[in-house]
Amino acid sequence: MTLNELKNSMPQTGKVKWIGIRPQKRAELESVDQVTVSKKEGLIGDHYGKLEGKRQVTLIQSEHLQVVANILGKDKIDPGLTRRNIVVSGINLLAFKEARFQIGDVILEMTGFCFPCSRMEENLGPGGWNAMRGHGGINAKVIKEGTIQVGDAVGLLVEQTTI
Repeated sequence: MTLNELKNSMPQTGKVKWIGIRPQKRAELESVDQVTVSKKEGLIGDHYGKLEGKRQVTLIQSEHLQVVANILGKDKIDPGLTRRNIVVSGINLLAFKEARFQIGDVILEMTGFCFPCSRMEENLGPGGWNAMRGHGGINAKVIKEGTIQVGDAVGLLVEQTTI
C-alpha cells in the first residue's frame, strides 16, 4: 500500500468514553452524557461555544490519560483535569491529522494538536505540564452538526473520489 492509501485506511473504530463542558472560563468541567454540537458555537454549553474557529472541540485518548497517570505515579487521572471536552478510546486520534472524522452523526475536522497549558501543573500536580507534552490530544472544528453521546463510535471519514 502507498502512504496515501495507508492514511485513508483505518480499520479501527473508537468509542466516546467521557464528555465534559465548561460553562465559564476557569470553571471545572461538568461531565455530561451527551452534548449538542453546532458549526457556529461548537459544543453548546461550553464557554468556548461562542468561538468559531479551529478549537471548537478538544479530544484526548483515554490511553494517553493512562500514560500521563503512569508518568506521574498515579493510578488514574480524572479526565476533567485535562480540560479536554471528549475522551475516546480504541483509535489513534493523531492519525486524524489533516482529516475529517465522525462521532455519532457529527463530523469534525482535526485542526491541530492540543498542547498542554500551565493549568496542567496546577491540575495534575508537579510535573503535570511535562507529563502531558505529546499526550494532550487534538483540536477540531465542526463540519456537520448533531449530537455526541457517551458510547458513540469514532471513525475516520475516508475521502471519496469520483471518476
